[in-house]
Amino acid sequence: MLTHLDAQGRANMVDVTEKAVTAREAVAEARVRMLPSTLAMIQAGGHPKGDVFAVARIAGIQAAKKTHELIPLCHPLLLTSIKVELEPLGEDAVRIVARCRLAGQTGVEMEALTAASVAALTIYDMCKAVDRGMTIECVRLLEKSGGKTGHWEAEA
Repeated sequence: MLTHLDAQGRANMVDVTEKAVTAREAVAEARVRMLPSTLAMIQAGGHPKGDVFAVARIAGIQAAKKTHELIPLCHPLLLTSIKVELEPLGEDAVRIVARCRLAGQTGVEMEALTAASVAALTIYDMCKAVDRGMTIECVRLLEKSGGKTGHWEAEA
């Protein structure tokens, strides 16, 4: 059942009034593939715009907080924790993992996915002058917990 459609098939915001408040968490990832020289520049701290990972981390955190402004029908949420971690993956990629938590009546999957996506877009924006061929890959939910459906984890 698609919860964002009413009986007539029209889009609507899900009413969560009667849902129980539970601890909820979601973890999402994204990857940015780039030239090895681009990753080396990021790791060496040689980017003229500053610390690429630090800026991407802040962008991801800010994006999670604004998800309801970006994705129609998402509820504004009082997130209690947002963590965005970035790490080199091999010699030509960066892996971004975003984790969002709250005690609330609806899940935080969209917030985690938005955080990972915007962090990836920020890396692209900061590095496009030296590497326009970067690709953003594998944006996906890794895990969610809480709520009526409980725990879910992506296959490895």
